Amino acid sequence: MFRERERERQGEMGLEDLGDLVLSIILSKVGPKNAAMIACVSRRYRVSASDEGLWLRFCSEELDLSSPEDPYGKPAPSFKVTYKLWKEAFGMYPWPLVRRAKQCWSTLKSWMAANFPEAGNTLRKGASEAEIKVLENELGVTLPLPTRVLYRFCDGQEIGGPEEFLGLIGGYFFYDHAVNVYLLPLSGVIFETKELRHGGFPSTSKYVVVAASTYMDKLFILNCDDGQLYVGTGNLATNREMIPCVPDALIRSVHDMNSFQLQDAILLWLEEHGRRLQSGTIRLREERKIRSISLFPETSPVCSIAVTNGVQVRASAVFVPELSNLQNEEEKYCFSYSIRMRLLPQGCMLDGVYFGSCQLYWRHWVIRANDVVVSTAGGDAVIGKHPLLYPGAEEFVYESCSPMRSSSGSIEGAFTFVPGRLVHPKGRPFNVEVARFPLELPDYIF
Repeated sequence: MFRERERERQGEMGLEDLGDLVLSIILSKVGPKNAAMIACVSRRYRVSASDEGLWLRFCSEELDLSSPEDPYGKPAPSFKVTYKLWKEAFGMYPWPLVRRAKQCWSTLKSWMAANFPEAGNTLRKGASEAEIKVLENELGVTLPLPTRVLYRFCDGQEIGGPEEFLGLIGGYFFYDHAVNVYLLPLSGVIFETKELRHGGFPSTSKYVVVAASTYMDKLFILNCDDGQLYVGTGNLATNREMIPCVPDALIRSVHDMNSFQLQDAILLWLEEHGRRLQSGTIRLREERKIRSISLFPETSPVCSIAVTNGVQVRASAVFVPELSNLQNEEEKYCFSYSIRMRLLPQGCMLDGVYFGSCQLYWRHWVIRANDVVVSTAGGDAVIGKHPLLYPGAEEFVYESCSPMRSSSGSIEGAFTFVPGRLVHPKGRPFNVEVARFPLELPDYIF
């Protein structure tokens, strides 16, 4: 009593003197660990620090949770218990890393739930520490911490049968080349890595396969020593040729003022993939009633858009590592390009006259490497087809590929159309612009 009167006389206040609202605000600012410590001081603090709204805020901010559930998706009795269960499950890892991995998966899962639920249904529940240890013992590796945490949240995808095109990473199609990449479960990592070693990689190698295509051989390989993620080229089987998938500069992040800490490329890779999905840079594509994630970019500047006389042409390209050959000086890099054309609702306008349709007759390409023209080519139609465009019809899409001697180049050109139909033209032929689009070895390879 004397101490309280002395504090009042001197104009001092303690936490006990604060109102409930102010105390609640302070607790929300000090964080879960300090809030739990403050709860030990007095009964009043314990009541305030146990408030469900306070722990809802902690769970929402740190774990992106809107309902009380444990790391395996089972309901928990309260948000305070929820937070405790998560700390117990992931207490062996740096908490900022756990939060980041959780946010990465939340981004991907929320996009799939809204846009591609059939792919979301292929995601497996998180792996246990024991299951991760089995993989490490089988392959003689130690997974980087971020990879371990990512697998704790989700043990890859269950792909097979009708799920062949549901890969989370997606792919592309041109001619008879079909690629659709999915994340391997731990069992798949073991199997594919052993296959890789049987194909020539040393049995003591620190490389493990973490993602693969369901069709053409396209493998993503993690170096467990330095944390970099690689993709195999066409020479993977013969001389273990690979290309890094994430900028090397990002793999090393500042840990403190005196040292550096290796950063896992898989986490950076999946975070970038989530950003591209959310921004619409890459989107779903449906062909013959099969939906899949298409890696052909859909937004500027990597996708060009031009409209000529009512005909819109969108064009973009994607790097194709599995067909690239870094030993071939003339055709080191392979790119696939996608051309999407349609007639806008107002129809085709030529010389002030409206036409309800137009049909492709001829194509002309200008291909550059490092801004130097290396090829000019023309030909009849595209892939043997003369698409007829009319308002309201779906885009006509075709894909092709182009080998390049350099990692930087571009394509531009024009299509020649006739109003009406080729068999019954209603006006003079006219050229439709295909605006220049880049062929670039990207910072991130998917």
